[in-house]
Amino acid sequence: MLYYLFKYLETCCDFIGAGMFDFISFRAGMAIIVSLLISLVFGKTLVKYLQRRQVGETIRDLGLHNQLQKQGTPTMGGLIILAAIIIPTLLFARIENVYVITMLISTVWLGLVGFLDDYIKVFKKDKRGLAGKFKVVGQVVLGIIVGCILYFNEDVMIRREMVNSDLPAGMVTADSSQIEKVSARFVDAKLPVTTIPFVKNHEFNYSKLITWLGEGYEQYTWIIYILLVIFIITAVSNGANMTDGIDGLATGTSAIIGATLGVFAYVSGNILTADYLNIMYIPNSGELLVYCAALIGACVGFLWYNAYPAQVFMGDTGSLALGGIIATLAIIVRKELLIPILCGIFLMENISVMLQVCYFKYTKRKYGEGRRIFKMAPLHHHYQKLGYSEPKIVTRFWIVGILLAVFTMVTLKIR
Repeated sequence: MLYYLFKYLETCCDFIGAGMFDFISFRAGMAIIVSLLISLVFGKTLVKYLQRRQVGETIRDLGLHNQLQKQGTPTMGGLIILAAIIIPTLLFARIENVYVITMLISTVWLGLVGFLDDYIKVFKKDKRGLAGKFKVVGQVVLGIIVGCILYFNEDVMIRREMVNSDLPAGMVTADSSQIEKVSARFVDAKLPVTTIPFVKNHEFNYSKLITWLGEGYEQYTWIIYILLVIFIITAVSNGANMTDGIDGLATGTSAIIGATLGVFAYVSGNILTADYLNIMYIPNSGELLVYCAALIGACVGFLWYNAYPAQVFMGDTGSLALGGIIATLAIIVRKELLIPILCGIFLMENISVMLQVCYFKYTKRKYGEGRRIFKMAPLHHHYQKLGYSEPKIVTRFWIVGILLAVFTMVTLKIR
């Protein structure tokens, strides 16, 4: 909103300094500062309110060291994260941008699903919370919404670089100053394509998945695309939810992933950097840098209260929303195939649970007694059982997350 206000002041009143709001980098910087302030100030107020209302976490005794000391710690702190993301985005981003709108929808929708789960646990005193099938329904609905927006909206497109001699008539081109620098022009293309890591011609068109349908198969691409979006959002959202098991782990990991996706959004939305790195140019995606800045500020600010020993837990209000946010961001910047690398922490947590359950059932059926691969799943509990302290586990997981983030960015040039 401030973007439009200062744009008006610059146009009509020649207001000094209003032109700074034209720069995404300035607005992103302001977003992260305001986000930090909101999470720190609002966070303190919310923590005290939750403590007064005795909105505490009910802890199951899993035999972990110092686990029962967390009994009664305020939960639903994800509200801090949501507020610190949404408010700066509304203030500093161009909210008519289709990608910003999509991210706000994802944030609010899964935030509401998570809030409902926490509300049932805390206020209705039902430890089970929202039934798993209803959580999945919420994730599926969001997947359908995001998939439909990204597939059918006319503002969602990529812009392909063309050699001057190959330019067809009527093409949309970049502005003249950029043409002089990159010696190329661009044509708008509305294609369901994504980036494949480690491949020289690093684009994949989802329509190729259904070539077996024969002539006219392209008209059914939207079905497979939306199904893939649903799968990605559900998987990453659940992965983030499982990672939120010890103080600061999910929050710090999400901040690292959000920063990486912010870099991807900026370079993909800037014609010069996209040309230099030879990556897919996605017009208007650079505006997501403002959103990512707010996301980073929200996570870092929340860590002030969520770091060990935690004063507040984010609950499903935060973890489900963070997972959905990360998945949607990756899909928008056409880097969803990099999720297994970038979100490797979430993936390991997910896989550890699946392996544990499957192996236990298999051995119980075969030997009459269930056996385990890990001492406990998700993976972070395995290390707790081995005697590692929470801060050490979290710090080492963060280090792995940073290494994965760096490797993810390096894949842009490893082909």
